[in-house]
Amino acid sequence: MRPRERRSILTSLGQRTLVMGILNVTPDSFSDGGHYIDPARAIEHALDMVALGADLIDLGAESTRPGHAPLSADEEWRRIETILEPLREAIDVPISIDTYKGEVASKALAAGIDLVNDVWGGKRDEGTLLAAAAYDAPLILMHNSTDEPELRGDVVEIVCEALQTLVDQAIQAGVSRDKIILDPGIGFGKTMQQNLRLINETNAIKRLGYPVLVGTSRKSVIGHVLNLPVQERVEGTAATVALAIARGADIVRVHDVGAMARVVRMTDAMVRA
Repeated sequence: MRPRERRSILTSLGQRTLVMGILNVTPDSFSDGGHYIDPARAIEHALDMVALGADLIDLGAESTRPGHAPLSADEEWRRIETILEPLREAIDVPISIDTYKGEVASKALAAGIDLVNDVWGGKRDEGTLLAAAAYDAPLILMHNSTDEPELRGDVVEIVCEALQTLVDQAIQAGVSRDKIILDPGIGFGKTMQQNLRLINETNAIKRLGYPVLVGTSRKSVIGHVLNLPVQERVEGTAATVALAIARGADIVRVHDVGAMARVVRMTDAMVRA
């Protein structure tokens, strides 16, 4: 793969909310598993998302839905490698790699991926931190408690403290402070009420001093509130996106890019005027 200059999202943060389009090249993701395993179809979908307003594309090869089957680093990289070069050539927006494996993150960054999105925030594999540090790449650190007992106490305080610990570990590993982005991890080891509160108090995460990404798209918290299946959660997602932006979110990670890009523009017009 040919090297290229890394595309940055950091210069736009704070000026407007960025839309991260989800591209899952997986057979088993909770919302669109199997739809985009074929590279040609995946690239077509990425092009559509960019045309509809995606500011960056999040490429993932392993499902993180509850009960998902873990994937080896070799198999994860095989899926990514198949699409990465043609995807890089097809779109002109930054690409993030959705992985918690250091080996995959390092190979992806070497191949020209622009940033790393680690749903375990380096807890599972410090290699993602080291890879981001080595390539001076932005790194999204997400709070994930799916491997722990039910969170008890003030969920906002718990998540903020845990995220600060992840930040400290990332900086110790060599990640630049100005390259860190935080994600409260909506849906990852939290109850419905805890998820709702975290969305409503996104500003508490923002007060840690880093840009904040919020990913609520089509998630079960919306399904539980509205009693709707995955494919009918667009309006519920829109409500969570608008509120998260009003509370300080800098990036929203979404499936339905066209609709959510319009929600983002309208919300920005009100809260960033």
